[in-house]
Amino acid sequence: MNSIPLFPLSAALFPDGRLPLQIFEVRYLDMVRKCIAQGSAFGVVALTNGHEVRKPGHQEHFVAVGTLAQIQTWSAPAPGLLQISCMGTTRFRVLSKEQLKHGLWVAQVEPLENDQRIPVPEELRNTVAMLMNLLSSLKNEAVAEADIPVASPYRLDDCGWVANRWSEILPMNVEQKQRLLALDNPVLRLELVQDLLSERGLV
Repeated sequence: MNSIPLFPLSAALFPDGRLPLQIFEVRYLDMVRKCIAQGSAFGVVALTNGHEVRKPGHQEHFVAVGTLAQIQTWSAPAPGLLQISCMGTTRFRVLSKEQLKHGLWVAQVEPLENDQRIPVPEELRNTVAMLMNLLSSLKNEAVAEADIPVASPYRLDDCGWVANRWSEILPMNVEQKQRLLALDNPVLRLELVQDLLSERGLV
């Protein structure tokens, strides 16, 4: 069981997912500086109520399963502003949480097992083809590598990796993303993603 700082966001982060952030609140500036100095990660959890930026009288509520974010690059373009680029690593479950006086949430968490590397079954290969098409179109439009929502290396033969990338890209509510993130079966996660793509007429 580990104690980590939390960053509640309106979006969910999945393992191997890319997360760019602009940090300007004091509670998060302190947290990020410590993470940079120590090489440590912070936890990203999806908000179910409240706001990313703290507002008086508004309480933040968030889901119980999140993902550790490891800072890869950072810059300080102005006083009181940090720009960071993070990568999702390990999923975790929140066991208990506490909000400190200056507003930062800290939690006792337990890590969840990483997905097993399972090849994409034939009946789900259309999800891979669609993702390849999306990535190709972004590159053809000369989108900068840092702005492409999917970070390389591309593991297009890995069920969990493909499911996670679609889970980040597809528009869905927090509860749906939470259910996908919490699933410990990557094949089932990709099957549910295929259902969502089918509902939208994409496969």
